[in-house]
Amino acid sequence: MTSAELERTLNSLSPCPATFKEPMVCLAVPNLPDGPDWLYQVKLDGYRAIAVKSSGKLNLFSRRRNSFNTQYSLVFEALTDLPDNTVIDGEVVALDESGRPDFNLLQHYRAEVSRIHYFVFDLLVFNNRDLTRLPLIERHEIMKSVLRFESARVRIADHFQVPPADMLSAIRAQGLEGVVAKRKDSRYEAGKRTGAWVKYRLNSGQELVIGGYIPGTHGVDAIVVGYYRGGNLIYVARVRNGFVPASRRQMFARLKPLLTPKCPFANLPESYKGRWGEGLTAADMEKCFWVRPETVARIEFLEWTPSDHLRHSKFAGLREDKDARAVIKEHGGEG
Repeated sequence: MTSAELERTLNSLSPCPATFKEPMVCLAVPNLPDGPDWLYQVKLDGYRAIAVKSSGKLNLFSRRRNSFNTQYSLVFEALTDLPDNTVIDGEVVALDESGRPDFNLLQHYRAEVSRIHYFVFDLLVFNNRDLTRLPLIERHEIMKSVLRFESARVRIADHFQVPPADMLSAIRAQGLEGVVAKRKDSRYEAGKRTGAWVKYRLNSGQELVIGGYIPGTHGVDAIVVGYYRGGNLIYVARVRNGFVPASRRQMFARLKPLLTPKCPFANLPESYKGRWGEGLTAADMEKCFWVRPETVARIEFLEWTPSDHLRHSKFAGLREDKDARAVIKEHGGEG
């Protein structure tokens, strides 16, 4: 896009103040869509973040509009190059020694500050002009033309136009989490999950809501988790693996203020434990302490069982950026 073409395009757009916009959300799918209408990106395992610079003031927001300015101060400082009156969508990610996203590192960002980066993947407002009605492919072209960052801590995420099989093969070879596919012609629909953007996991894992815990020596022995089906919270697992003594104490401190006498799970108690002992019977429930279902955890697991429970589950970290009421069962990847 030439400078003249860019100017004409921007001048044709509606005026729009540079303010926070709720992120557009991906739909989880069992298979990647194919065809010339789709672009593919690496699925980044981090926290979604919206950067807003308006009248010279910069803010970095979580998807729930909480400030990330202090929490990810190095990213915030690296974004000072963002042009004024601009809004971008991206993700805060921790990279391991091989340059791969690592959610566990992100959980311990205070000790791994140097590994925190911000990947930009969409431009929503530029110079107080609304780009959200433009096709994705055009937004990307403008984004690469107008955004320049001095710090290597901020990067523009690449997209690929390759066959899905080739994309998946590359993702597997690098041990990455999955793929995001986006329609080239998609508009940016803030806060919506339209299916124009989809995500496909290669590993088995998803966000789940903590509705209780079983106490232990270090505070929490296991957390009791589930997802929402309609308005009901559905129990799927007790998760004991993935903790160390320090994280068990931290989890206890996080959950204790949320204690409630009522079990929040609509499908408990269960009548039997199941083949792999994943069920939660009335006798098991006597050991549980219930909490208000407000906390979201990332859980990794081997597979879903036929009775809609998890096998070999493992705690991977808390998701501070996710709304508990929006947590539903996702389609699995390859497992």
